[in-house]
Amino acid sequence: RGSIRNGKVHMRDPAKSKYFKQYVALIASQHQPKNIINGPVAMDVKVYRPMAKSVSNSSKKKEKAEKGLLRLTTKPDVDNYVEGVKDALNHLIYKDDSQEVDLKVSKFYSEDPKMEVMIIEVST
Repeated sequence: RGSIRNGKVHMRDPAKSKYFKQYVALIASQHQPKNIINGPVAMDVKVYRPMAKSVSNSSKKKEKAEKGLLRLTTKPDVDNYVEGVKDALNHLIYKDDSQEVDLKVSKFYSEDPKMEVMIIEVST
């Protein structure tokens, strides 16, 4: 969220977003490279959300969801997931998220809700 005061843009994170970024940074710090990445990177994010009742109550839909054939189309949007992740990895995995040259974000249903993030250094 942001506002403009005295001609300057002021940004603030809602508490929920702030805690999410802190959690992502904590987990990422366990995988921090010896040297921070300074070059271009590609990011692949997979979001696994709990199954909706309409999916879990139908054995046919549940089976399709588990195989990745029935995809999650509800909010939040994929870009909402990835923005917090990108911010959390700044100065930890890479110098700045502006180094990102490729991005793939996917949403799936899962009995095991989680988020997987893979950062790949792009050779130039």
